This record gives sequence, structure tokens and C-alpha cells, in this order.
Amino acid sequence: MSTRITAPFQKQLLAQRASLTELLLTLRGGAVGRAEASAEHFNRAEDSDAQLNSARDLEFALDDHESAEIRLIDAALARIKAGSYGQCLDCGEDIPAARLHAAPEAPRCIACQEKLER
Repeated sequence: MSTRITAPFQKQLLAQRASLTELLLTLRGGAVGRAEASAEHFNRAEDSDAQLNSARDLEFALDDHESAEIRLIDAALARIKAGSYGQCLDCGEDIPAARLHAAPEAPRCIACQEKLER
């Protein structure tokens, strides 16, 4: 894809990355690691062990999801830089523009993504 075509996708990806990074910082309580944030959030004597475990598991799941999204975005930005953005990683065919508009980080066409998920 040409730079003219990829520029809007790059802008969208960078905005998504900034938003997710900010969300992760909020979830973690600032620029601290996940373990430190959890120790601070879940060191309350008034909560039961079950409540603490459930809340901690949920926070870890959200953190993992957002971190995975950032990795997908970074990979898409690297494909833009390499000139291979918009090509399916598996079959090499062009990913339809409609899919890229809906999910600019998508590394695969729908058919290959469906195969992967099975």
C-alpha cells in the first residue's frame, strides 16, 4: 500500500495506541508494574479473600487484553513501515479495506482469521 493510503491507518493506530497506553496506566495506578499496582489495590483488610481474588483476576485479564492490543497495533505499525501493511500474514492476499477500517491492526484477512480461530 502506498503512504497516501496507509497514512490514515497509521494515524488511527497511533491514536488507539495512545488511548490504550493511557488506559493501562490508569488500570495500574500510574507508571508502576502490574504486581506493584495489585499489591496496592488489593491490600485492604476489609475485603474478603474471594472479593480480592476476583477483583485481581479481572484486573489482570483487562491488563493482558490491553497489552495484547498494543502488541497488535505495534505489529501493524511495523508492517506500515516495512511496506507490507494490508497484506494477510498467512495467504499474502490484500486485506479488504473495509476490514482495515474496522480493525486497522488486523494482520489477516477474514478467511485466514477464521481458520486460525478454529
